[in-house]
This record gives sequence, structure tokens and C-alpha cells, in this order.
Amino acid sequence: MGPTVRHSSGLVLQNRRCGKARPSFVCYVCRARRRKYCILAPLGARNVRRARRMDLHKFIRTKRDGGRHSPEEIRAFLRAVVRREAPEYQVAAWLMAAFLNGLDDAELLALAEGMAIEGTDHTELPLRQGTLDKHSTGGVGDSVTLLFLPLCAAAGIRVLKTSGRGLGFTGGTLDKLEAIPGFRTDLPLEQLERLADRIGCAQGGKSEDVAPADKVLYALRDATETVDSPPLIAASVMCKKLATGAEHLVLDVKWGRGAFMQSLEDARLLARLVTGIGLRAGRKVSALVTDMNQPLAPSVGNALEVRAALEELRTGCQARLGRVALALAEEAARLTGVADSSPSEAARSGAAFRKALEWIEAQGGRLDPRAPDFGLPVAPVRHPVFPPRDGHVAGFDARGIGEVARRLGAGRLRIEDVVNPAVGVELHVEIASRLRMDAPWATVHAQNAASAEEAAAALAGCLEASEHPPDPAKLPPLVQRP
Repeated sequence: MGPTVRHSSGLVLQNRRCGKARPSFVCYVCRARRRKYCILAPLGARNVRRARRMDLHKFIRTKRDGGRHSPEEIRAFLRAVVRREAPEYQVAAWLMAAFLNGLDDAELLALAEGMAIEGTDHTELPLRQGTLDKHSTGGVGDSVTLLFLPLCAAAGIRVLKTSGRGLGFTGGTLDKLEAIPGFRTDLPLEQLERLADRIGCAQGGKSEDVAPADKVLYALRDATETVDSPPLIAASVMCKKLATGAEHLVLDVKWGRGAFMQSLEDARLLARLVTGIGLRAGRKVSALVTDMNQPLAPSVGNALEVRAALEELRTGCQARLGRVALALAEEAARLTGVADSSPSEAARSGAAFRKALEWIEAQGGRLDPRAPDFGLPVAPVRHPVFPPRDGHVAGFDARGIGEVARRLGAGRLRIEDVVNPAVGVELHVEIASRLRMDAPWATVHAQNAASAEEAAAALAGCLEASEHPPDPAKLPPLVQRP
């Protein structure tokens, strides 16, 4: 044991050599709480105090001038962020510098790993052997997880997934599952593990303790218009996945008018970045790029999307939603190498649909497979929306449709907003479909007539019609590799 030093929190720390630390670095232990505080600084209390006050001006200037950071510098910066020792204006300045000048592969890995560890009790990344997780960058009508889990489980691939809530124009998986009467997303991790062992899949909510540094940086990215930076997005995505410890990870990177990534080039770049981070961190990772130029599901809204997902599983996954889910499940089977049968066979035989019902019941959900709406909540008002003329669907403002559903109450602007599970927009056509003036192209599901009429008026600007159907050869593929 060496000298003591007073931490910024007021706790007295005792110097102790750490076997995992580099020889010139020390690990301080809190004498009151017996917790380790690994401090990347030369030995000696005076130097430790100096290291806590890292030179943020130099750190910002390095990235502003196009330089690169060492992993130790990035970890020290993140440590200052989570301890609130770095002023927000300086953190924001660095985010803008990184947004403009980018981060190389080593910096990205250090940023993702640092955000996964700093501010937690972990000193290194957890790894749960044999576990599988999936992540989607999100989009309008993206209910793939509701199909992916039972497709994998029915094929003999164990999967335990954690998801978040929707914010803005995209809906969250937890919001959709909570539209099922009785479904529990708040089960403790130990119980979810047992469920996954017993039936092959389970779904829970994200812990508030995962990647606290990312929460701070994301809030500032949102305030400084640096959200849509592929390197910063990649680090934000992967820090949470590294923190949960999954060995295998399948990534669904969406692009188009209903996704956060608007261009195919940006989506391919993001797919390569997240895959690279995962591989360099010792994970088995694969990414697919999927088209989101129209809503993926035929409905946008929580209970409506659950119903669409169950119908898709019952009919063998033939539509766009089912084909994307199958592609990702087949990728999971290839990546893990543990499948007893193919997910495609599980879809064709009905095993995936039966597994979905078993999974939902195991987590407390109550459904009636014989009812037209599966016993899900139903909105009191349905308002059909007709096209202005005959023709064909040339395109959609997919993000606009998502915004209409959100204003109806299917989504939220703030995380504390209450979601209405029954409302949303049901689509009866897709790109290249025939339009007839006497047949509705959409139906609004609303809580009252006034909101239904307002939504119908807004939807009129979300449909793009043409006299002739678009050339199929010019339509982007639904699924592709980066």
C-alpha cells in the first residue's frame, strides 16, 4: 500500500498496485467503500491529482487540428465526463471537432470500450459466451425483433435481447411489446436468462446503468447537432452492446426516408464501422443493410405492429417485414453455428408462430390467436384515407407517416410521454401498388374523430402517386451486405 489521496468526491483513496494495470500506473482503492478506482496516471499522489485534471484544452485542440488521441487519453476524457469534471461546453467542443475531423479505428474502439466501462463497476468488458443479440438502427414500422426472436428460438438459437423505448418518429420495441395485455418487460436479468434457457428467447428493457458515459455524450450530441455522425453513432451503438457482453451480434443498419441514415453510402459506412468495432473487441459480428424508403411493416403503431408481426409469422414470413427478419435470423444461424434447423423452415412449418405465442405467454402476455386482432387493444375510431386519383404508388414520405402516428399518440417526443398502444396508421399499399380513388390506401386508427381527421389530412402529403408504376430495376434491394 502506498500514500493516500483525496478523491474529487471527498473519499479517501489508498494507493494499491493493480496486477492488471501497466507498471507505471496505479489503482486506488476507497478506504470507506473498498471499491477500486483505476487511475491511468504515473505513480504518486501528486501526479494522480494532476491526472484527474486532464488538459482538456490540449485534448480538444488535438482533434480540432486533425490529430489523433491515444486510448489512454480517450479513457481519461470519458472518466472526466462521467465524473462531471469536464464542463459541458468543452465536451461539446470536442464532439464538434470529432464530428468534423472523424475518428480512426483505434480511437473508435477506445471510445466504444471506454463508454462501456467508465462510470460502472467493471474494469474490463464482460463477455457471456454463446450469447446472441441483435441491434437495429431503427426506422418506421420496424418491428423485426418481434419476428427475429421466435424465428431464432424455433431454429434452436438461444437469444436474449434488451431494447429501449421509442423517441421521435420511430417506435421502440418495449412500447410494442407493452401493447400486449399483461406482457412484462421489467423482468430481472436472472429471470430472463432462465426463460431464454427454457424456451429459447426472452426480451427485457435496458438497464439504466449501462454505458453512463454514452448518456452524457448523446444528450450533448443532440444539443449540438452532432447526432448524425457515423463514427459517433457507431461508438454509441457498440458501447451498449459491448457492455451487455453478447458474444455474437447481428446488426440491422437501415437507410432511406424512414430511417435515421438517409443515404445508402452512410448506412454502408456505419455498418462497416460497427462491425469493425465489434471484431476488434473480440466479438463475432455481422451486419446487413436494409431498405427503409417505405414503412417496413404494413402498420405503424404499437398494437398494430404487433398484430402485423403475428400475422406475418402465421403466414410464413412472405412480405417485406418477414423477409428482413428471416435474413437476419439466417445470418444469426450462420454466425453462431448452433441452429438445429433453418429459420426459414421454422417460418414455413409454423414453428416460429407457435414459439412467438409461447414466448409472449411466458412473459405474462395474454393473446387470443383466434380473434381478428389477437385480443390486442383497438382504437375506437377508424378513418379511411383515399388517394386523390387513380394510378400507382411511386413512393412514401415514410418519416412523415411515422410523425403522423406519433402525433396520434403512438410515439413520444419526451421519454416521460405516455403512449397510446391502440392508435396508429394502417397501410394497404406499398411502392408500385395500384391506386384507385374508391379504395383507401391507408386507415387511421385514432382515439377520437378530431385527431383522426387531422391525421388523415396530414397523410395526404405522405403519398406520392404516378400514372405508371416505378421501374422494378430501379428499386433498391430490400436486404444487402455493406
